[in-house]
Formats: sequence, C-alpha cells, structure tokens
Amino acid sequence: MKVLIIGGGGREHAIATQFRQSTHVSELFCAPGNAGIAKIATCVPIKATEITDLVQFAKNESMDLVFVAPDDPLALGLVDALESAGIRAFGPSKAAARLEASKSFAKDLMQRYHIPTAEYAVFDAVEPAIAHLNSCELPIVIKADGLALGKGVIIAQTLSEAVATVRDMLESNVFGQAGSRVVIESFLTGPELTVLAFTDGQTVVPMVSSRDHKRAYDHDQGPNTGGMGTIAPGAQLDEATQQLMMETIFQPTIDAMAREGSPFKGVIYFGLMLTPQGPKVIEYNARFGDPEAQVVLPLLETDFVVICNAVIEQNLKSLSIKWSKRAACCVVMASGGYPGPYQTGYPISGLELVKASTVFHAGTRFENDQIVSAGGRVLGVTAIADTLDAAINQAYQDVGKINFKDAHYRHDIGHS
Repeated sequence: MKVLIIGGGGREHAIATQFRQSTHVSELFCAPGNAGIAKIATCVPIKATEITDLVQFAKNESMDLVFVAPDDPLALGLVDALESAGIRAFGPSKAAARLEASKSFAKDLMQRYHIPTAEYAVFDAVEPAIAHLNSCELPIVIKADGLALGKGVIIAQTLSEAVATVRDMLESNVFGQAGSRVVIESFLTGPELTVLAFTDGQTVVPMVSSRDHKRAYDHDQGPNTGGMGTIAPGAQLDEATQQLMMETIFQPTIDAMAREGSPFKGVIYFGLMLTPQGPKVIEYNARFGDPEAQVVLPLLETDFVVICNAVIEQNLKSLSIKWSKRAACCVVMASGGYPGPYQTGYPISGLELVKASTVFHAGTRFENDQIVSAGGRVLGVTAIADTLDAAINQAYQDVGKINFKDAHYRHDIGHS
C-alpha cells in the first residue's frame, strides 16, 4: 500500500520508521519531511498546513492511507478534508481535535464528565483575569487556550509574574491568536507522566508510558520547550493504578467525546500528574507527543499498519498489541537559544558514528549535499536497552559523537 505521512519532525521520523518496517507498505511519502526521513521515504515539498494541496496530492497519487501527525493540520480539519475526498486517513476529526486545540474546551469537558483535573477558570479579558489571580494560591498555572508549539504554559511563582503573563498573552499577544483566551488553573504536585493510547472512538488501548522533560535546562530549570528528552517507561505503575486511570480518565474521556457527538479516533495523549489524591489530567494532545513518540514507538512490536487499520475500521477491540519489555531514552539536541531565538544552517557531523542508537531527525535539511540544522529541536538520539540506566548511558554516549555549532542538550534526561 502507498502511505503518506503529514509532518516533518522527530515524531514523523519515528512514525515513518514504523511504516517502513511494515510488510504492508510498498511506497512511503512524507510532506514535508526532513533530511532524515528522506532516507526512508519520498519527501514532498508541501507544508503540513496546506490542506488543499495535501488532499490534491493524496488524490493524484492514489494514497491508500494518510497519517496526519501534527496538531495544526488536525485542528484545521485535514482528516475531514481527506475523508470527504474518499481518502483513508488516520487521526481525529477537527471537532475531536478540539481536545488539544482548545484547552478551555478540554477543561469544560472534564468538568462535565467528572474527569479528574485541576480547578480552573477561563478568561479573554485582562482585568477579570487579574482579579481572579488575586484570590489564587501560588504558584499558579497559566495556559494559552490554543496551540502554541508546546510553549504556551507558564507556571507563575509570584503574583507579579502571573499578572505579567496574563498581560503578555491577552494584551501583547505573545502567542498570537492561541493566547487570545487564557486558562488559569491550580498548581498540581506529584510526578508527571504521559500515557499515549490508540483509540477507535470506543476502545482505548494504552501504550507504554513515558516521561517528557519540558524545561530547557538541567534540573528542570529555564523556560518550557516542546520537549528536551524522554524516557519509557515513564513510571513503574502497579495494576491497581493502571486500572484506576482506565476507569477514571482514559475510557471516560473517549466516552465523553462520543456522547458530545465528536468521537475521537486516532492517538490520544494523556498528560497526567500523579497527585496524592490520585491521577489527574494536566492536558490532552490529539496525536503522538514529540519527543514521546521517539521512545514509545521503538518499543512497539505489532505491525503499525495493522494497528492503523484497526483504528480506522473501529476494530481495535479484537487486536492484541504487543510491546517490548525493554527501556528507551531519547536525548534531544537543540539549537543554541531554543526555545528563544536561534540560528540554523549549521552543518551536522558525526551522524555516521552512531551505531547503537537511532537518530531521529527533527529539524534538519540538505544544503550543498550535507545535512544542516533547520529548527529549534534538531535531533533526537534514542537508545534502547534492557534497563533504563543502560539506555540513558548509551544515548548520551552517542550524543557525544554528534556535533553542530551551538548544539544544546540537557545532561539529566531520565534522572531529574
């Protein structure tokens, strides 16, 4: 079958690797892709948000399956457009993708269906938001309502910082339209955990858990990023905790979306906090997390195409999905300055020296017959081993073999 992946980051490289391993895939395409993906798929110079052009390309090339990976095209309704054109597509509809595209929608849904989450309030004007802040305990969490590249969450330690954050979002438009409405919520404590799951709108099948490291610098310091590294599994969960999550969060979320008339089919991301009162939802994503996909997917042992078909055909209940019992660690190598301003176009050396780990390309391109940096997050170096410590050590050994100007990475992935 012919498969088209939408997107061009490390997540898409991990997804492309799974499709390339499938015996069902004869031709693999990616739009727009990157220098790493180009080694295993045909890259097409169409941006992930160019909905009309993507649909036309998929029709012209008679694609058997289009996998929509990033948040923006899902929120723009690419899956709906593809299905309207008679093309099989993997991913949630525009209505279902609101779980990620609007934090206020997600919070309201959780409140209506009694899904455990932090207390919150929603504002689209500065003065009422500031008045609310004066009654809040610190620290306080302030989120841009819309999609902000994983950076629209601020944990304010002081009232003055909280007020400044609200003004930045609502008055200065630091996150553009995404920050035209803000969600202010109470600060939860406990270990964070990500659980991705396949769902066909009825059945939910959790994947191996993972733990992302969002802060830019060691010891969880610095600004939030899209993710500086991940480990899997993210925690050793007993059967009772897993069952509690399924009964109070995972299945109720999918059931709620179905009752709302927006059934969710695809991959759903549960960002969780394991609080003293039990697991609570921090956020939903409507797709594979990045870089979480770079540690979870390499542990998958079931054919990826078989899973995609079961989701699309609403037959997930009959499928047994198998996972490796090993551990994985991904260390992200970013451009200096990320998540703030950064320079690109720097040649990358040492990739050929990495043998034990897999290097997923996130922000790379070809320039003058060599691979150069082309984004904030440039590479994800993923190692798999029998133990987490061994995976961490191997990933860092291989990170040390790769060089580009101003490369930046955390030194404590898996240990913080």
